[in-house]
Amino acid sequence: MRTLKQRLMFAYFLATRPMTLGVRGVAFDPQGRVLLVKHGYVPGWHFPGGGVEPGETCERSLVREMQEEACVAVEGPMALHGLFHNVNQSPRDHVAVYVTRAFRVLGERAPDREILAAKFFALDSLPEDTTRATRARLAEILDARPLSPTW
Repeated sequence: MRTLKQRLMFAYFLATRPMTLGVRGVAFDPQGRVLLVKHGYVPGWHFPGGGVEPGETCERSLVREMQEEACVAVEGPMALHGLFHNVNQSPRDHVAVYVTRAFRVLGERAPDREILAAKFFALDSLPEDTTRATRARLAEILDARPLSPTW
């Protein structure tokens, strides 16, 4: 449940940026584990990512977000998995999802107000509160499930 302050900040965000584009990175380590982050402002575990800033490409944004949120430096190609309409956030929000296996962990991410934790999880041991959208993208990537047009 969002606090009043979080709801007001989100309303301000929507008013000042009515069309939004975000990116999420699905990073698999050599053991086949997936990288997830837990935010301080939304419930559940998610892929790392964030908003694409003016003048940034999706790929550049994801490189920046992976380093900021998880202390992970992307070092190789990222494959676009899909573009999804995130109707849960707003009717004008879209998320580009990329998959990478070429990265380097720079260190452990210290918790702060934005990111409470960043960890790799075995696919059969995902946290109980891993979001529905995160689980759906993993099923599409790993189990060849059909891509959903929505997040």
